Amino acid sequence: MTKKAEILSPCGGAESVEAALRCGADAIYLGARNFSARRNAVNFSDDELKAAVRECHRRGVLVYSALNTLLRDEELPAAAELIKLFCEVGVDGIIIQDMAVYETAKAACPEMPLHASTQMTIHTAFGVIEAKRLGFKRAVLARELSLKKIGELCGLGIEIEVFVHGALCMSVSGQCRLSAMIGTRSANRGLCAGACRLPFSAKGLPKDDYALSLKDMSYCEHIRALIDAGVDSLKIEGRMKRPEYVAAATNAVKCSVDGLDFDREALRAAFSRSGFTDGYLTEKLGGDMFGARRKEDVEAAAEALPKLRKLYEEDEKRFSADIKFKAALGGPISVYITDGDISAEVFGDPPERAQTRETTAEEIAERLKKLGGTIYEAGKVEVETESGLYISAAKINAVRRSAIEALDEKRIEKLSKPKSFDESVLNFNFPMLLIRKYPEFRVWVEDISQLSLLGLKGETVIIPLGKEKEYLEAGYSPENCVISPPCFTVDEKKALESLKFAKTLGFKAVECSEIGQIAAAKEAGLAPVGGIGLNITNSLAARHYFSQGVETMLLSPELRASQASRIASPGRLGAVLYGRLPLMTMRNCPISAQVGCKNCRKKLTDRTGAEFPIICRKEAGVFELLNSKKIWLADKLGGINLDFGDLYFTDETPEEAAEVLKSYREAEKAGALPFTRGLYFRGVE
Repeated sequence: MTKKAEILSPCGGAESVEAALRCGADAIYLGARNFSARRNAVNFSDDELKAAVRECHRRGVLVYSALNTLLRDEELPAAAELIKLFCEVGVDGIIIQDMAVYETAKAACPEMPLHASTQMTIHTAFGVIEAKRLGFKRAVLARELSLKKIGELCGLGIEIEVFVHGALCMSVSGQCRLSAMIGTRSANRGLCAGACRLPFSAKGLPKDDYALSLKDMSYCEHIRALIDAGVDSLKIEGRMKRPEYVAAATNAVKCSVDGLDFDREALRAAFSRSGFTDGYLTEKLGGDMFGARRKEDVEAAAEALPKLRKLYEEDEKRFSADIKFKAALGGPISVYITDGDISAEVFGDPPERAQTRETTAEEIAERLKKLGGTIYEAGKVEVETESGLYISAAKINAVRRSAIEALDEKRIEKLSKPKSFDESVLNFNFPMLLIRKYPEFRVWVEDISQLSLLGLKGETVIIPLGKEKEYLEAGYSPENCVISPPCFTVDEKKALESLKFAKTLGFKAVECSEIGQIAAAKEAGLAPVGGIGLNITNSLAARHYFSQGVETMLLSPELRASQASRIASPGRLGAVLYGRLPLMTMRNCPISAQVGCKNCRKKLTDRTGAEFPIICRKEAGVFELLNSKKIWLADKLGGINLDFGDLYFTDETPEEAAEVLKSYREAEKAGALPFTRGLYFRGVE
């Protein structure tokens, strides 16, 4: 028997819920008004959430609530109240990114299923197994994986959810800071401004170039292969899109699951960016994956809307109802109804003795079968009556409606059971555990030669994975050196072998950007050090990672300096205080796609003329987009209460790197070159 996979539809509002339900969704995911990764969607008030859960459960459809943004300390109590609401209304799971939400939910409501959001960048066996160890019921995989890789990650003892249709981010999810740096609207806090959809070019000032914009993904042609690979949930992206899109995408996936054809043009018209791509799934990366939203795409959507609305004009028949009808003179009519799982029995007004013509069993059965406009189709109908009875059509119709309503209520009651929530175990009072002084400095170097003139005085050095031998040959000790792999691992086996080899060379620690890398570091015998990819924005998350063996960690660069200074942790905390901040980690090189490797200028230019360097890590299968300006905080460190700060050297010469370190040691102001204070004084929404 072919495995059944869940069709999971996005819902940004009540009409989208109806569209998803009527087009065959097995589950929906939605967000409340706060702490959702799509805060610009309509989303659901408390009462609307309760109504949506009730309606979905009436139809046997599960509801997952998204609480998948990064939180600050002062927001944790409100997030706990939201989790409490989810428990009260009986949602079927919570999608999370922030480990503070994980800690809160596990402590106060351990029976609530937790799903690891794609924002957690889970994409390796280490990541999936670590999510399972932590108690997650489901892992939502990164979008950048091939069918082969997805198959390898299924069957590891945890449910696997995969995106099969919708928008495709240029950056690996959870590792993008472009929107935050450009416009203070954080993708990690649900307010991505889609900065990657603006003009960027590898050729200079962009004219009609969108070098960071990918087509939408669509795996509808590969649904059976994904199910055969072991995928548990087929997820459609699009909580900010209109109900017609939800209907078209849900219908297409439903048809694909059932082995039926679907209207490809209608699906494209509902929303696309110059068509669709399956490049990551089929391992066909390159220029064909890129596309932007054009005028013709918008016009096609407007023309298609009336047709798409017809997809959800009528209810889908979700259950077959068997009905047993009994009537005898002197007693009430009884109807027993079951869908094979849920059963109910109701009673109606007694029948009358027939004066002229009795009501036949066939007439009663025909009326009981009239289930049009409901989510039921008639299954086996049995009628037991005495002879000589008259039962009016009104009585039969009334008892049939009562039976359907009773069956609905029984299903709602079964699926919407409240979960207990123990507030007494929560404590969001985080007294500072350390009295910090002026921060120490660590130096992150892209090129080993950048160390040559620094005159290091015991500072920790961070180098890219793969440059260990060059580092040692230059005469440096591995004792104070941290190895930094890319935050996305393409070849997990090779990466683990590299870490184990580094261990034999005397290296002690590895910088980790997601939970899978923490597990891999431990497997290799290296100490995990927290990188900015862990997205730590609050004290509870910092304490979580400390409890997992991460004793030194970088805080998110999306925090204000004052917010970062107040975070309390038993471990050492730091921040990137200088350099070009990594804004994106990409699997698809935008330069190669646009002009080819031979014409690479190693940078993209935006519509304002700002230039964003790109670091090519082709051997590791990833590429990094850096900020156009360098952070400079040497003259502001007196107001930042951290244990350490990273000086992030990427394109500096050895002389420039030495001058920067000297300036930071002496708290000097920046020179004449353009610089930014990052988000340390602006913050993000």
